[in-house]
Amino acid sequence: MESGYVTTPFGRRPMTLGMLASQKLTRDIDPAKSVDKWKIYRALCEAKPLLGVTDRALAVLNALLSFYPKNDLCEDNGLVVFPSNAQLSLRSHGMAEQTIRRHLAALVEAGLLIRKDSPNGKRYARRGREGEVSDAFGFSLAPLLSRAEEFEHLAATVVAERLHIQQLRERISLCRRDIAKLIETAVAEQLGGDWQGIYLGFRSLIEDLPRFPTTAALENLLEELVILRDDIVIQLEMQLKTQKQSGNPYQNERHIQNSNPESYSDLEPSFETKQGATTVDKPDLTTVPMVGKPEVSVDGRQSGRRKAAERDAGANADARGDLKSFPLGLVLQACPQIIDYGPGGAIGSWRDLLSAGVVVRTMLNVSPSAYQDACLAMGPENAATVMACILERGGHINSAGGYLRDLTRRTEKEQFAIGPMLMSLVRANAPTGQRTG
Repeated sequence: MESGYVTTPFGRRPMTLGMLASQKLTRDIDPAKSVDKWKIYRALCEAKPLLGVTDRALAVLNALLSFYPKNDLCEDNGLVVFPSNAQLSLRSHGMAEQTIRRHLAALVEAGLLIRKDSPNGKRYARRGREGEVSDAFGFSLAPLLSRAEEFEHLAATVVAERLHIQQLRERISLCRRDIAKLIETAVAEQLGGDWQGIYLGFRSLIEDLPRFPTTAALENLLEELVILRDDIVIQLEMQLKTQKQSGNPYQNERHIQNSNPESYSDLEPSFETKQGATTVDKPDLTTVPMVGKPEVSVDGRQSGRRKAAERDAGANADARGDLKSFPLGLVLQACPQIIDYGPGGAIGSWRDLLSAGVVVRTMLNVSPSAYQDACLAMGPENAATVMACILERGGHINSAGGYLRDLTRRTEKEQFAIGPMLMSLVRANAPTGQRTG
C-alpha cells in the first residue's frame, strides 16, 4: 500500500501543506474502491477550468496513465507509475523533458499526483523473486482514486455552466435579431418615435460586452435586451392602436395626394416661387385656406374639384385636429437649413425629411417623448415639418422641446396651423427684391 506513509520530495523541492493534505486523503481510501482511469481522465478534462491545469499538463497526465498496467485504478494493482522522462516524452508526442518536468510539478501542485521519490530521486521499482513489484518510486495516482467523486462533480458543474452560457448566447442572439428587425420595420413604416436613438442605445449595449464575457455579464445583457425589446413592442402596439383609431390616416393622406392631383396643395404655385422667377402678391398669413374655408373659385371645374378634395381632407383630418400636410417643395423652400441634415446632405422625399427631423430633434435636445407626442398629434410628416421650422428659427427659440410641446397641445385643441408658420419663413427667406409689401 503506497499511500500509507508520508513521503517528502527529493533534493531542493520543498514540502508543502498542500502535499501533506493530499497524502492524508489517500490514507483513507477504501481498499475495495476502483475507478476507470480513462473515465476519471475525461472528468479531469471537463473540470480543467476549475482545477487550474492546462491542456499540456493533462497531456502529460494522459501519458502517465498509459503506463498504468490496468484500466481500473485500485490499491490492489498498485498506484505508482515510474516512467523516465525520456519515455514520457515519447508518449507525449515528443514534448521536451524540461517542459514535462514543469507540467509534472503543476500536476503535483494541483493535487492530482503525489511524488514518491526514491533516496536518489530516480524512478524505479523493486521486484520480488516471482517478478511482482514489491516497492516503487515515481508518481502515485492515489489522488485520482481518492478524489474521483469530487472530479466528477466538478466536471458536471462545468458542463452545466457551459450549457447555461450556450442558452444565454442563444437567447441574446434571438433578442438582437428581434430588436434589429422591429426597429427596421418601424423605420420602413415611418412610425413616430426616436428610432435612431433606440438603435444607438441598442448598439452600445452590444459593443460594451467584453470579448470574453462572464456568465454574469451575459445575464445582465440579456436582461437589458429583453427590457428594450418589450419597450419597442409596446411602442409599436401603441402605433397600431393609434392608426386603428384614426382610420389609418397615412394611407388616406397618400390617397388624397395621388387621386386628386389638382387639390388645394397643388393649386398654389406662388407657394413654390423659384429663385429668379417673377413674383406675384403672396397671400397674407390670415388668408391661408383651412378645411371648410375654400378660396374664391377660378372657374366652375376647379371649384368643384377643390370642394371635393376639401371634403375628403376634412374627413381624414379629424384625428389630427384638421392639420394638413404641405408640399415637400414648399417645406424645403421655407426651411432650407434642414437639407443639410438629410441623408447624404440632401432631401428628395418625405422619408428623407423624416430622417432629418430625427437628427435635428437630437441636436436641439428635444426629448423622444415630446417628438413622439408631436408625431401622434400632427402626423410624422407635419412633426418633421415643425422641427424644420424650429431649426430655421433656432435663434429666436429658447427651448425647442418646450416650444414643440406647446405646439402639440395647441394642435390637440385645433388651435394651430402650419401654413402661417411656413409662409412667414418663405417670405423671410425670399430675396429682398422679391418680397411682397
